[in-house]
Amino acid sequence: MLTEERVLAVLKEAGVLLEGHFLLTSGRHSDRYLQCAKIFRNTKYSEELCSALADYFRDEKIDVVIGPAMGAIQMAYEVSRHLGCDNFFAERENGVMTLRRGFAVNPGQRVLIVEDVVTTGGSVKEVINLVKEAGGVLAGVGAIVDRTGGEIDFGVPFKAVISMKVQSYEADECPLCREGKSIVKPGSRKVN
Repeated sequence: MLTEERVLAVLKEAGVLLEGHFLLTSGRHSDRYLQCAKIFRNTKYSEELCSALADYFRDEKIDVVIGPAMGAIQMAYEVSRHLGCDNFFAERENGVMTLRRGFAVNPGQRVLIVEDVVTTGGSVKEVINLVKEAGGVLAGVGAIVDRTGGEIDFGVPFKAVISMKVQSYEADECPLCREGKSIVKPGSRKVN
């Protein structure tokens, strides 16, 4: 297993951890943002972190790894490579998470859902519902970064390569806004 110090070193080297005033996909504000897409620009980062995540689920007989688009497409591939199983992704169609492109969960299939960063778990919960509706067996949820500090509960085993409590605020309670600091909306999804 990777140490927390090593994971933080990889995140810093990859340029993942940003500091400032950020508008998160959830609509909340934070002074730190994790741009995990940068992990996948170089395989030396993604291989090390995704292999560590796969280690948590090696004995779970995973049939398929699913990642919500966009952030977890490459991650699902890399984790599945280390587990020796299939992978695909869920994506939004008309604002609703769905399986397209011929991807389907078969009844009884053991599924691992992965996400690069978990803040509120909204996308993961949507994919969990897809798996359950299809009759799949949810073996667990994995993330590179758990921003909740271990407080989130998906009702199945949840493992993260690193767990950290990153403070976030409702927009009307944000001290950074009160200080007049300009806000940045990183990432690819529109705000809820």
